[in-house]
Amino acid sequence: METISSKTLGGLALVAVTAVAPVVWGSTYAVTHLYLPADRPLFAGVMRILPVGLLMLLWHRRLPRGSWWWRSVVLGTLTMGLFVALLFVAATRLPSGLGSTMTAIAPLMTMVLAWTFLRERSTPATVVASLVGALGVLLLVVEGGYEGGVDPIGVLASVGAVASASTGFVLTKRWATDESVIVVTTWQLVAGGLVLLPFAFLVEGPPPQLAASGWLALAYLGLIGSGVAYVAWFQGLASMSAGAVAVIGLLNPVAGTLLGVALLGEPFGPVHLLGMGLVLGSVVLAQPRARAALAKVRRARPVSTRHTVDACPSTTSP
Repeated sequence: METISSKTLGGLALVAVTAVAPVVWGSTYAVTHLYLPADRPLFAGVMRILPVGLLMLLWHRRLPRGSWWWRSVVLGTLTMGLFVALLFVAATRLPSGLGSTMTAIAPLMTMVLAWTFLRERSTPATVVASLVGALGVLLLVVEGGYEGGVDPIGVLASVGAVASASTGFVLTKRWATDESVIVVTTWQLVAGGLVLLPFAFLVEGPPPQLAASGWLALAYLGLIGSGVAYVAWFQGLASMSAGAVAVIGLLNPVAGTLLGVALLGEPFGPVHLLGMGLVLGSVVLAQPRARAALAKVRRARPVSTRHTVDACPSTTSP
């Protein structure tokens, strides 16, 4: 039987590593609803990115050089500071599943930005995948059954978070550097946290009193939701097209919806299941290496019994 090459396995592993980010980010809404105060989104944003960024900086001790000082501020503001501020505003105003489903617009937005800044043309398969994924996300929203209507400020904040992050991700890919993904991620975490910090104090005042569960939630969102997730995401962004990576981001609403159902009792039905299936299918369709691996598996079917008998010498023949 034909085996899948190590190069293909590496491609599939890269997709799996990149997928860690949106799956973890999808948990932000449920964790915020359960453990963090609804009136302190900027505080939550700062705590999610600045402490872990400082810890990573102390670990590798590499500061930006030259143009990367201002680039880190720009990217940190877009991908970290502004993004997490709007994300937590959305998380406090929208149900878990609905909040995360707003990422449906991310792939198409990222493809347009990638063409604008990188002249990166998306393949037809990636465009189709983004549309299929968006349809799946739409099914999750339409069948939400959320009581009390939808908060327009929460929706606008969620869309703004997607736009900010998509722009930052494309610029990160354009301003490629020889530094490691961990180092560049650190610079953005620190810069974004420092930009957001004064706004948090001016708008919300001193840090609130939190229970132990609240601090544990912030530790999870910082260490895993930012440290691990952003490194995984930028690793994928450095190795794949921006559009293909953005489609992987549609796993965010899948994770958000499942956690909303499991932890918050949000509704779930057959249409949700269909929507999730479309999203998962779109993620596979958008990845050239994943499509190649599936094609190899189909071509590597066992040889038929008839051919096997014909190929072997008969023990009864003279």
